[in-house]
Amino acid sequence: MTAPSAHQILQDPEFIRLVRRKNTVTVVLTIVELVLYFGFIGLVAYDKPFLARTLGASAITAGIPIAVGVIVLSWILTGIYIFWANSRYDVMVRRIKDKVGR
Repeated sequence: MTAPSAHQILQDPEFIRLVRRKNTVTVVLTIVELVLYFGFIGLVAYDKPFLARTLGASAITAGIPIAVGVIVLSWILTGIYIFWANSRYDVMVRRIKDKVGR
């Protein structure tokens, strides 16, 4: 039995499905990250008084929890990708490798 060629692997429906899912996940997560980041940068650029408002009687401004939120949400998005990659993507890759014999 000969190993399939690269062209045969690229035409395999399971491989095509794998590539589509990976692209969907990465595009969605990238768009969410970009909206988060540039939304915050937009606030800094266009509404500094909003970010400079203090929260209650404390000296903490609204910009600090928003900035921390952007960072934490970025970590969460990274975790979502890692979870997806470890639980689904790697399984699909392993299945294709077994099918190809590599």
